[in-house]
Amino acid sequence: MVAVVFGARGNVGRHVADGLLVAGEQVRVVNRTPAAGLTPGCEAVVADLARPETLPAALDGADKVFLYGMLDPQKPYDIEKVAAAAAAAGIRQVVLLSSVSVVLDPDADHPVARLNRTIEQAVQRSGMDWTFLRPGTFATNTRTWWAESIRTDNVVRLPYPLAQSAPVHEKDIAALAVTALTEPGHSHQAYTIYGAESLTLQRQVEHIGEAIGRHIRVEHISDVQARTEVARTMHPVVAEAIVSQWAAADGVVAVTSVIAEKITGAPAHTYAQWAVDHADDFR
Repeated sequence: MVAVVFGARGNVGRHVADGLLVAGEQVRVVNRTPAAGLTPGCEAVVADLARPETLPAALDGADKVFLYGMLDPQKPYDIEKVAAAAAAAGIRQVVLLSSVSVVLDPDADHPVARLNRTIEQAVQRSGMDWTFLRPGTFATNTRTWWAESIRTDNVVRLPYPLAQSAPVHEKDIAALAVTALTEPGHSHQAYTIYGAESLTLQRQVEHIGEAIGRHIRVEHISDVQARTEVARTMHPVVAEAIVSQWAAADGVVAVTSVIAEKITGAPAHTYAQWAVDHADDFR
């Protein structure tokens, strides 16, 4: 049978596909547009979760799926139609990349929490075995926020340099997904995932500087300026939430987790390791 990986060019999906291949699975990678340079050994299919009519070909002959949740509040997909297509294709198992926002405030009406909650509930109703992965801060978000200013001005502009977070490496999220898809014991489980260490934003910038071999300046800016900066690469609603999180986390030790090591048996990656892995993105 086939394991289908949606969003296989994404930060997490590419590592899920690689890990499934290493585990001996037959892997079909799915993207909205033709993909080049994917891991040899994968079957590549063009399909779009927002276009249910494209899904039967992507799911044909498969029995398990890696699915992503809400990536952009302006680009949700119809999870009911996706779940129906999966059920019609005979999919038995789904691992969903969701969001920690689902559990931080169960009654919140923030778009990210609401949309991911809706997706989780539809998957639960589908009758398929499910595992939900609910990461907190992605380490790779810092690349999205800071890479351009580091490359062009050697600076990171922050409203709260001492705000703390526990960034999680995308490889650890992917390893959890692969484990859930290939080993028993993870059906009807939801895993909240944080990194294993709490770091200030300033220390994260320092780790990037160490990885690329130069000192990076940190410049203090206002909340309003920070929202504008983050909104250059993320939806304004998400940018608002991120800056609010930084304000709340100023000087506060972040929640950490050892779930990645507990489930996969491999130590979680540190942010310093993430910075080394992505050093070229900041040069």
